[in-house]
Amino acid sequence: MLNSLQSPKSTKKSKRLGRGIGSGVGGHTVGRGGKGATARSGYQYPSRDFEGGQMRLSRRLPRLKGITSGITRKHFTKNIEKVVVKLSKIEEKCKELNNYEIDINKLVEYGLFKPKYNKTSLVKILFDKEVSVPLKFTGLSLSKRAKESVVKSGGEVSE
Repeated sequence: MLNSLQSPKSTKKSKRLGRGIGSGVGGHTVGRGGKGATARSGYQYPSRDFEGGQMRLSRRLPRLKGITSGITRKHFTKNIEKVVVKLSKIEEKCKELNNYEIDINKLVEYGLFKPKYNKTSLVKILFDKEVSVPLKFTGLSLSKRAKESVVKSGGEVSE
């Protein structure tokens, strides 16, 4: 019974900081050192390139010519839509309609992708399983494996 009781010294009272010089703990700086950002609540270490308010080196250096920054690259590519179509889905549609010549208009007609208003579509056909019918692709880009599969089945690819 007595051994289950807690010792009166096992819990230490927390320091009550910031309660004046007479409290004996902290005083007016409350254990945070002097003044400045580190003494304030919510202070976080600045980023690695922070130079104490001086203009960062990354901002002082001149920018390179050409489209190299992410902002300008985004600006030039924001009207491009990248579309991926699986080779097996194209094969299924061609077998249904018995037409083995495929271009971008046929893909839209078959409902395999829907072009977005005011965007240029870059369509790429990816391999997912071997093709059994000779397909003929014109004006479309295919992955390396998809090309091999189409040529092996007797089809052709012209870009």
